[in-house]
Amino acid sequence: MDFDPAHPACFVTPGFRPMAGAPRDVIDPATLDVVGQITEADESETAAALDAVSVAQSKWKRMDAKSRAKVLHDLANVIETTDHKRAAILMSREMGKPFPEAIGEIANCAPIFRYYAEMARDEAGKVAGTTQAGSFQYARYEPLGVSVHIMPFNFPVLLMCWTVAASLAAGNGCIVKPAPATTLSTLEFMKCFRGLPEGLVACLPGGAALAEKLIASPRTHAVAFTGSVAAGKAVGMAAAAAMKPAVIEAGGSDPMIICESAPIDVATAGAVTAAFHLSGQVCTSAERFYVVDAVHDAFVEAFAEKTRALRIGNGLSKSEIGPLVSEAARDRVAGLVADAVAKGAEVVTGGRVPPELSRGWFYEPTILTGCNEGMALLQSECFGPVAAVVRVRDFDEAVSRANASPFGLGASVFTTSLEEAMEATERLEAGMVWVNNPLIDNDALPFGGWKASGLGRELGRQGIDAFRRTKMVIIDHKPALQDWWYPYSDDWFLEGGGRSLG
Repeated sequence: MDFDPAHPACFVTPGFRPMAGAPRDVIDPATLDVVGQITEADESETAAALDAVSVAQSKWKRMDAKSRAKVLHDLANVIETTDHKRAAILMSREMGKPFPEAIGEIANCAPIFRYYAEMARDEAGKVAGTTQAGSFQYARYEPLGVSVHIMPFNFPVLLMCWTVAASLAAGNGCIVKPAPATTLSTLEFMKCFRGLPEGLVACLPGGAALAEKLIASPRTHAVAFTGSVAAGKAVGMAAAAAMKPAVIEAGGSDPMIICESAPIDVATAGAVTAAFHLSGQVCTSAERFYVVDAVHDAFVEAFAEKTRALRIGNGLSKSEIGPLVSEAARDRVAGLVADAVAKGAEVVTGGRVPPELSRGWFYEPTILTGCNEGMALLQSECFGPVAAVVRVRDFDEAVSRANASPFGLGASVFTTSLEEAMEATERLEAGMVWVNNPLIDNDALPFGGWKASGLGRELGRQGIDAFRRTKMVIIDHKPALQDWWYPYSDDWFLEGGGRSLG
């Protein structure tokens, strides 16, 4: 069967399965219209998916690396040649993302499968220098089993592909638990997985209760999570209790430093994108702006001018700023702005619901000046279209205050000084640092944060290592008695002076 958003379904390779639970409406945050229906996977549906993935994985792990790579390249071919317009429209209607960004997200998915297909084929272990003559000693990589992928709403397809590609390449089977807010677009994309071995990948709709069951199940063996810090801590503790490895990307409150040497036109254009891309609902959004006093006023003026030029509206219309994902999300953003204003911040632009868009969960892109660490806005992840500007004396103060945060996902700097650029990359306490080009990622480089922003890494070599385990192997091709085996010779004992086992 094809996927129909009007009828709740799950996916187990190679197709969709109807679900029996009570349906729940999915609401378009721009229009408040019903987009489709979803439900929570029940015990029998979950068990059936676990059965299928477990059986498939037991065969998949035995497939040779070249054949496995071909399957993943074939999957990449399918992704590249499929018309994803329907999935992109569903994504826009589910969570408000502008259509160009939705279709662009999906367009970036194929390369990650190719990257990990070849990485798994290129490296399968390590041969070590021997500790004993006549012994062949090496480590081999093996899959963990079945991995659970708990996904966020903001990049539901791309981030799912990041970890699913690595896990499949390592030889695992995968169960995806999409965000409730973007279940429909995720399911629509799952049709690309139809060509994989039967049962190897499943997508089960549900919320926190389903995630808890999947993590606790003795039939799953690894966890990948992207979401809030609070949820990330809960997932990490649940995985640790079950002795399962977990990759946790828990968001942040990223700083951006504007140095005296920064070209204002470039810095403000970059700031607008870093702060307001996807209405600020990006884990690496720039939220805290530390602007050196010498350029503060000029930066704020140009930043505000570019921000006011952004178009606000439905993600399927010509707009850069769509709605926030839910009423609760918008209320939280408004509350953080109100708290900052009450504590002395000044609204330069925005700070309100657009008067012409009272229906839907819209909020104007907002710039606040006069911000400080006593405001909740600087101590939590806003995850909305708000830029908190802090005036600082110089670069050193900017770095110090940027680091004074419980978060450490990413950090950005605009400067034309090589000294400041190099200092920033060394001194900023973040898993990723961008100089003059924020938000960029690379399949070959590790993505993840420090401090409260997460554990482990996605992408790069570390991204696949998260889904495989090592086995040390010692092979003596010619069996021989070893002089350190039992029984010890008499001259090894104390009376004989002793002998080192090394």
